[in-house]
Amino acid sequence: MKGPISDSGPEASLSKIFDDIEHRKLDSALERTESLLRVYPNFRLAHLIRGDLLLARSRPISGFGNAPSAPPERVADLRDEAIARLKAYRDRPPSNHVPRYLLQMRPDQKYAIVVDTEKSRLYVYANDGGRPRFVADYYITHGKEGARKAREGDRRTPLGVYHVVSEVPKKRLTDFYGSGAFPINYPNEYDKLQGRAGHGIWLHGVPSDTLSRPPRASDGCVVLANADLQAVASRLQLGLTPVIISNEIEWLSLDDWHQERAALQKQIDAWRRDWESGDTDRYLQHYSEKFTADGATRNQWSARKRLVAKEKTWVQVRLKNVSMFRSPGPEDLVVVTFDQDYRSNNLKQQDTKRQYWIKESGKWKIVYEGQA
Repeated sequence: MKGPISDSGPEASLSKIFDDIEHRKLDSALERTESLLRVYPNFRLAHLIRGDLLLARSRPISGFGNAPSAPPERVADLRDEAIARLKAYRDRPPSNHVPRYLLQMRPDQKYAIVVDTEKSRLYVYANDGGRPRFVADYYITHGKEGARKAREGDRRTPLGVYHVVSEVPKKRLTDFYGSGAFPINYPNEYDKLQGRAGHGIWLHGVPSDTLSRPPRASDGCVVLANADLQAVASRLQLGLTPVIISNEIEWLSLDDWHQERAALQKQIDAWRRDWESGDTDRYLQHYSEKFTADGATRNQWSARKRLVAKEKTWVQVRLKNVSMFRSPGPEDLVVVTFDQDYRSNNLKQQDTKRQYWIKESGKWKIVYEGQA
């Protein structure tokens, strides 16, 4: 059974219009198109379809964008938009599947954002007692050169686990950014470890005279129709809401999702218990040979940990508000964030920590650890 889809966009109407065209019900298709334009008067794709349908009354049409005055590059852009919208509408994930990336949201994270650049789609999921629950989805525009951002100016959208960090004040925005703009924390800690560069990746809107832009039209940002951005913005929590950007979303059944979640929870708890045990060798086995923290190599950091451990007669570590988000891509990488309450015979400390866990030779290891 196919899953739900947001009723906020024009995809359902577009699907019916194209069904009518395929079955040569051109009068019905024109009526639906004109109804769609009354709701979305700035919808350029619908205007192009209307022009084709009017032209069909006088002569057969051979394809999309048959009006003689239609610029070929604009027609190609609108054709790509039509394909992206219809494909996302007709090829929906099963209703009992969730994005693989949302392993665990902390209790105060009300929503999560998952972006599929391949389908030009943004999905909103609610935190339903720890289980992701579909709320809505929207058409989006992303980078002109696709995804996998690596450097400044490459006009690509990054792939990974990010968070909304702020809202740009309206007085600083031109009309180009539409109804709002929300920067995300690209490059994140792992991006920096991989040498990825660039900045200024935002969720933002479109100019006031535009409903939407082609699927690939931004310099790397994720762009939504203004009404859609406002719907998404109403659910954003600055500093908390995760934005996970994938080239193509992996979907898991709830059973498989529970298994992946439980397996990683087990590893995190083993790390915590081994830290409490006082056995430094056991504790350090949880860290990758590629591990780095605060600019120190694994060997440098390990030497410091061994010195500190000699001064401890007991250690207690408690974790709260744990979130676990799997990063899209070929490598097994999970971003884990939590509030840590550390107590020992000579120190009490509370802070928020972020770790990147990567699978090496079939075992989960920590490759980065630092303040969130």
